[in-house]
Amino acid sequence: MDGIHRGFDCDFLVIGSGIAGLSFALEAAELGEVVVISKKELDDTATNLAQGGIACAVGPDDSFDLHIQDTLRAGDGLCHEGVVETIVRAAPDRVAWLEGLGVPFARDPESPHLYDLGREGGHCRRRVVRVEDFTGRSIQSVLMARAADHPRIRLLPHHVAVDLITQGKLRRSASPERCMGAYCLSLELDEIYPLLAPVTVLATGGAGKIYLYTSNPDVATGAGIAMAYRAGARVANLEFVQFHPTCLYHPKAKNFLISEALRGEGAILVDGRGRRFMEEYDRRRLELSSRDVVARAIDAELKRSGDDCVFLDITHRGREFLERRFPNIYRRCLELGIDMATDPIPVVPAAHYMCGGVVTDPWGRTDIVGLMAIGECSCTGLHGANRLASNSLLEGLVMAHRAAEACRRELSGLKEGSAPEVPGWETGGAVDMSEGVLVSHNWDTIRRLMWNYVGIVRSTKRLRLAREQIAPILQEIDRHYWDYILTRDFIELRNLAQTADLVIEAASRRRESRGGHYIVDFPHKNDWEGRCDTILRRREREPSGAAGA
Repeated sequence: MDGIHRGFDCDFLVIGSGIAGLSFALEAAELGEVVVISKKELDDTATNLAQGGIACAVGPDDSFDLHIQDTLRAGDGLCHEGVVETIVRAAPDRVAWLEGLGVPFARDPESPHLYDLGREGGHCRRRVVRVEDFTGRSIQSVLMARAADHPRIRLLPHHVAVDLITQGKLRRSASPERCMGAYCLSLELDEIYPLLAPVTVLATGGAGKIYLYTSNPDVATGAGIAMAYRAGARVANLEFVQFHPTCLYHPKAKNFLISEALRGEGAILVDGRGRRFMEEYDRRRLELSSRDVVARAIDAELKRSGDDCVFLDITHRGREFLERRFPNIYRRCLELGIDMATDPIPVVPAAHYMCGGVVTDPWGRTDIVGLMAIGECSCTGLHGANRLASNSLLEGLVMAHRAAEACRRELSGLKEGSAPEVPGWETGGAVDMSEGVLVSHNWDTIRRLMWNYVGIVRSTKRLRLAREQIAPILQEIDRHYWDYILTRDFIELRNLAQTADLVIEAASRRRESRGGHYIVDFPHKNDWEGRCDTILRRREREPSGAAGA
């Protein structure tokens, strides 16, 4: 689209349609017009795959202080304590808000006024509010229905954000920098055009697809992190990638998670010979240790034995309990020939959650005026070096509300001044990319590189090799960005490569082991130097190969 685009298209542009994006949209719609875009279908999100639930201290034996302590312990010294307290204390109100929208959280059959709470690793109490073992799917469905019915929310599936539109990108001096929307590729129109708004919200999820094995959906390519970094925002703590210990190991089970709730209900981990091994790694908490500990334990066992997987055994709980408590997991395993009432479940670790992301304040605001980030793509300080189970949906829910509250105070100021004038997307001399192998080869190479060199256990040598090998890929992507007409697959590759490079850089800078970052050359924590965030900013670091201007 050529020419000049004048004026705002909406008051809020939300990029992403999971729990964070849709929750924000529903609250922001009280203030103005909202456009929500998603790469594929609206329910192609990590939220939709979430099985466990929302951590919320509402049990009779629980308290906010206990939830805070568990979160700080899991975060291994890097949580921002004020943020942890804020989010934990907001949990009951936000859960009640979801329930008011129609999410049918499980209730205790003997005391219906109480929730039927689950327990997961790292928690000292039962505090996970859930809908059977498909909590995320239920939340996603309700939020989508509510958003679709709202007259001030426009939902645009099959729209891929290419880049944020900032005054700096338009070569207009601005102090501070300001975001005015994003260039978006409409897959239906096969056209890139600007969507302008005084407030742009990144709710793009995580970056699990930078790894070969992941529990994440295909859209989790780090898009929000990469776009914000290219625009000049700070990103932080990207070395802390959480690997979920128990993904189903089966050739037909793409990214199917075996919920941590199974271990909360007594499942044990055994090797191929039936030996329970977690007591060698955490004698006190065993299978209910934090995810980083359990994932490294499984990784060590697999390397020691040469086996392809370990096994999660919950056969002692019986068929009736398993069918009732885990209907989704039970049914999926049975479809693949695994009867979890009689057979241990084969599992392996997989990349699951990005604990770092775009730096925000406690209201979701980034360094760039008019740009907010919420959910997994952000770094609020809640998770520190390792996320506590079921704090992810909680963060997205609470920060969506807080971001909307900030907008309630600030929207009028952001809309002041003359209407923006933004040029349409210009292809210049770019031509169609005739060979898809240019994308698929680099996509596969990056994911294998990250799994082998920047995975659960790292070393300085492997990190150096990873930096050397990704540099020419970034340079090639940069050339293709200018030479070829952009496609969805290439945009995704560009973000994937950018985010992978940032993870490598962050991991190379942290010379200690903490939380989700374990490096054999520095196997211990260094509280003297290591209790700080790893901050990366483009203007302070020009990587070899910039993956597009």
